[in-house]
Amino acid sequence: MDSDFLPRIGITIGDINGIGPEVILKALEKQKITKLCTPIIYGSGKHLSKYKAELGFDDWQFFTISNTKQANRKKFNLINCYEGPNFPLDLGQVNKEAGNLAFQALKRATDDLKNGYLEALVTAPISKDNTQGVEFDFPGHTEFLANAFEAEDVLMFLVSNDLRLGVVTGHIPLEQVKKQINKKSIAKKLELMKASLINDFGIQKPKIAVLGLNPHAGENGMLGTEEKEIIEPVINEFRAKGNLFFGPFPTDGFFATQEWKNYDAVLAMYHDQGLTPFKMLSFDSGVNFTAGLPGVRTSPDHGTAFGIAGKNEADPGSMLQAIFYAIDIYKSRTLNKELKSNAISPVEIKKIMKANSEKN
Repeated sequence: MDSDFLPRIGITIGDINGIGPEVILKALEKQKITKLCTPIIYGSGKHLSKYKAELGFDDWQFFTISNTKQANRKKFNLINCYEGPNFPLDLGQVNKEAGNLAFQALKRATDDLKNGYLEALVTAPISKDNTQGVEFDFPGHTEFLANAFEAEDVLMFLVSNDLRLGVVTGHIPLEQVKKQINKKSIAKKLELMKASLINDFGIQKPKIAVLGLNPHAGENGMLGTEEKEIIEPVINEFRAKGNLFFGPFPTDGFFATQEWKNYDAVLAMYHDQGLTPFKMLSFDSGVNFTAGLPGVRTSPDHGTAFGIAGKNEADPGSMLQAIFYAIDIYKSRTLNKELKSNAISPVEIKKIMKANSEKN
């Protein structure tokens, strides 16, 4: 890898009336990001200018470009994506045109990522219902990106310095969760998690914990049979192949006793089962990473937070970490490809990746 190369990181503006632009401004302002990457914001220069004026970021400047080839590695670059009627900035309020802007920014950035014009993508939060339309008929970013990349399956992987946690089922109603919990779906998510831990995080022999579906992990079948009939057999099949996969664990006790600290990652069965403890432990530093995509995509683990938009109260920590993770995961994947092409042993790969991580 060229030591002088700075990866181009696309950052979508999200819903302009939420806190997305605020955390972007703060994350880029207070850190010397341009020494680590070339940031390219996808959005509307006019609306971003009004937003930063509202927050008093008068000295914060961006460089308008029409494509990534024009990006200035020493500046904050912006590509104007919005095509539609003029609309005012209305912080904290839902506006359909703001949803259209959020989608157009996401679409342009995704196309650039697919075409190799970006090394990674960081997405600011959108209002999912406000973004819905003919071209965006998805529960969220994860599903949109999976469709855009024609990925057979992806993993919603929440990561922080303390905890990595994925979910079998994502943005679906709770009543549908049980229908989608089966041996195939669990096995696929475990494969994605294992591959990501190896390729994206440099953990060559990952130790993974699997949570149960029912209270007390079914209580030996008294409170549900999914653990004995579905989850446990899948874990046993993986362990028979030498994988360090364990469970199923009761969710409450697993986190209450801090058992999660003994594992490289945790697989939860459904959205709130996993995201509730994750956000309690890592809300200001957690990152949502889409594992299984050919391209690297991360995002902060919070929403639009309309209630505090424009009040200069938003914490940029999660956005900043999303940018850092995007850079690190891109570098990890690139290094893996280079090392494998040179036929270096797994032990040597681990040593080099560890040294690279400590250097960054």
